[in-house]
Amino acid sequence: MHPARPRPRPHSLSRRAVLIVGGLLLAAIASLLVAGMTGSIALAPAELPAALGQVLRGQPDSLVATLLELRAGRALTAFVTGGALALAGVMMQALLRNPLADPYVLGISAGASVGALLALLLACAAATVDAAALGGAVAVSMLLFLFARRDMRGGVAAEGGTSMLLLTGVILSSACMAMITLMLSIAPEGRLRSMVFWMIGDLAGAPLRPLPWIVLGAALVYALRSARAMNILALHAEAAATLGIRVGALRKGLFFVSAVLTASAVTSAGAIGFIGLIIPHACRFAFGPDHRVLIPAAVLGGGGFLVLCDTLARTVVAPTQLPVGAITALIGAPVFLYQLHRLRK
Repeated sequence: MHPARPRPRPHSLSRRAVLIVGGLLLAAIASLLVAGMTGSIALAPAELPAALGQVLRGQPDSLVATLLELRAGRALTAFVTGGALALAGVMMQALLRNPLADPYVLGISAGASVGALLALLLACAAATVDAAALGGAVAVSMLLFLFARRDMRGGVAAEGGTSMLLLTGVILSSACMAMITLMLSIAPEGRLRSMVFWMIGDLAGAPLRPLPWIVLGAALVYALRSARAMNILALHAEAAATLGIRVGALRKGLFFVSAVLTASAVTSAGAIGFIGLIIPHACRFAFGPDHRVLIPAAVLGGGGFLVLCDTLARTVVAPTQLPVGAITALIGAPVFLYQLHRLRK
């Protein structure tokens, strides 16, 4: 007889999770340091401690401290935006049971773009643009829920329900894109550039605000508390209800939280694509499908990735700044094709 295979130790998963999350946390901090030092005027590592102390005291007295304060605010906004998009992607992929799903396919970001571009077309203030973007995202989310609310309740018709939700999102996204095209076609020349940059995704004028961090923190707590249920839903969707999972409540929670995360990210930096698609999928390939590890890994990976992309966007052809959405698309498209090829194999 073959000897019995030893069972994994109870703390093996926690040790592995700590190592993965700790490594990604160090990588995210490194990306923030690179963003702070890189620019038209490069900062030396030896200058950072004194400048950081001035920034933390709220008294940036030197040029180095002023530059660090400006770059740090933009980098932190990029980090929270990328983390929110990646976490929304993980939730959407768990909801649709499709590793290639993306929060943008449901049209939530397109709805936010309609609201924001309408406010820009009417020359509204920045606060009104943010409120209009949030209103557009909420409106599309409510329409999605109304159309698919019966399919979101139970666990038997999981495939049909998620397919209907996906199809409804694609149709709403197409309608929103038609409205965006109409607004761009009638926009005056003076406002067209800002509208295009916002639609592609731009962090140049994004302020550092506490609300996106609060949204990301609350969503992260919810996701981690639902991680075991998400694992069961992914592996045993048909029998999830018999295993004690409240499938309807879980689906509704994943839908609403991912919608709020997407709306928060879009109102902060515009429509930035591919992060919610490639980051969760890359983390799943690298670290496995366990959501207890995948969720924090995706948040840290998405935040660090967008920080590095934004650093490229503002330095590659400096002093001209590129929209960060174009950088994520240029990087994300070949990465997605490679992931799709690996998935087929």
